[in-house]
Amino acid sequence: MSDKRSVVVTGVSTGIGYALVEGLTARGFHVFGSVRTPADSARLQARFGAESFTPLLFDVTDAAAVAQAARETERLLEGATLAGLVNNAGVAFPAPLLYQPIAEARLQIEINLIGQLAVIQAFAPLLGAGPEKRRGAPGRIVNMSSVAGSLASPFLGAYAASKHALEGLSDALRRELMAFGVDVIVIEPGVIATPIWDKAEQADLGPYDSTIYGPSARRLQKWAIEKGRLGPPPERVSDAVLRALTEPRPPARIRVVPSYLLDWLLPRLLPARLLDRLLAKRMGLLPPA
Repeated sequence: MSDKRSVVVTGVSTGIGYALVEGLTARGFHVFGSVRTPADSARLQARFGAESFTPLLFDVTDAAAVAQAARETERLLEGATLAGLVNNAGVAFPAPLLYQPIAEARLQIEINLIGQLAVIQAFAPLLGAGPEKRRGAPGRIVNMSSVAGSLASPFLGAYAASKHALEGLSDALRRELMAFGVDVIVIEPGVIATPIWDKAEQADLGPYDSTIYGPSARRLQKWAIEKGRLGPPPERVSDAVLRALTEPRPPARIRVVPSYLLDWLLPRLLPARLLDRLLAKRMGLLPPA
């Protein structure tokens, strides 16, 4: 392999993950990118070229496939240290918590939390977090959280739970990996203009139309799609990840939101009960007067 610094990025077929590959390869990194289908593997390799991109075929919930991808990456690194691991893969299944199928909620946690830990455990030795000596300085782990990691929205409870948990996992991991010199940085995007909003438009909320939450869930869906399509481009997240990987002393958390005041600071300064009421009023969740 060439002398380029190498980074593993999960979930690169579209959206933020694809933008990460564009941004990192443009800055001279070689990206090992995870995809779930051979078609995406071929498409991305044709787009970025073998010198800049190596596809890894795995789903984060498939431990055997993750382990095989780590072994293949180690072989190609030829003793060099991996410069970074960016845990970007994730999903969101909107639903009111009282009615969301437990299997769906469990899968949300499995993908967004347990899958991230499985990837970290598999690739951490290549970052320098292990007994084997490797060429180069220790690498960094970048975990893709969300503003939902500290602010939970109605009908995204399972998603918010997974991101709250990922934030806690990241804090503990950052402190544990100090022993190896491996840093952990969290990226916290708000709504970003990606193809995910096309998928959100097709999300099936029909099973909840007959519940008290039907109209409110539809209202949130419409609001989120409209705001999401007007959000910052995914390149803003790519810039934040580049900062996390290359800045000498990056902050532990980097936020990417349309408006820092309205989308981050103000909701955290308001008393919790007042914020509850404002959100409930917007979503039509207040009981009749």
